[in-house]
Amino acid sequence: MSIWIARLVRLRWLILLLFLLVIGLLVVSYRHWDDRLAFWVQQQQVGDAEQQASIWLPGYKAVLQGKPLQGLEGDEVSGLTYSAESDTLFTVTGKHPQLIELTLDGQVMRRIDLHGFANPEGVEMLSNGRLAIIDERKRTLTTFKLGALTRSLEFADLASFDLGFADAGNKGFEGIAWDSRNERVLLGKERGPLGLFSLPFPGEDGATGALQPVASGHLFLRDISSLTYDARTGHALVLSDESRLLLEVDEQGEPVSFISLSGGMNGLTRGIAQAEGVTMDAAGNIYIVSEPNLFYVLRKEPVAEQPADAD
Repeated sequence: MSIWIARLVRLRWLILLLFLLVIGLLVVSYRHWDDRLAFWVQQQQVGDAEQQASIWLPGYKAVLQGKPLQGLEGDEVSGLTYSAESDTLFTVTGKHPQLIELTLDGQVMRRIDLHGFANPEGVEMLSNGRLAIIDERKRTLTTFKLGALTRSLEFADLASFDLGFADAGNKGFEGIAWDSRNERVLLGKERGPLGLFSLPFPGEDGATGALQPVASGHLFLRDISSLTYDARTGHALVLSDESRLLLEVDEQGEPVSFISLSGGMNGLTRGIAQAEGVTMDAAGNIYIVSEPNLFYVLRKEPVAEQPADAD
């Protein structure tokens, strides 16, 4: 009898171990840890020439992290864009819809009320001095020119474009980037499923082309919270809040490089929780905002020169 009891106990342990193994594999697959590890190994083989032709995120380190954006504690910042004309940044707030202008070190310069907006999630500087805002709940892209003294904007007075996906709910478009090479807007759908799309730039007459999917099947991300575009390389950065990753993709939507936004990585003392906006300036510096109101700057470390061979 004792032999059967021992076998039964052993069988139960084997079933438990098998169950835990299956659960572990499901978690690894859901979080894309296997894809991330495989790409990390691939990333180690990239040569200097390829690195220099890309943004190459592993070369970046945090130089400013977790700085509170004063006065925005309860506003939930989201989205981020750089204006070369003013050398400033813009973000939006969802809880109390506003467009916020920031200095490059995270000082609040101006707050612009967004009347009639429901849930602004993304903002981007387009060509000809125009800005665009994505409202996730309304499923719209709104474009306008911002005056130096503007303090409020009315949704009803602005040109808006329906982005579709009526059933997306709170899983709609959050990321937006301006592809200056191809004169188009890049859009990131958060999830359910996540995806990248392009939209020909709306002209002054309000005409716009059809939304087109961009290849994004190889993105090892759980969501997309923000996008930005680097005209120097033609590559885009894709920010994921849930994966705590910043991913560089090429014009075909294929991964090029990535960095983790977890604590202890890339100069970060603490991880970036709820990262909601990313952009780059003309010098290649990367800026990130996270909810509720934290600000980060990542800068590329200079490459050390190799010593000349002695004669």
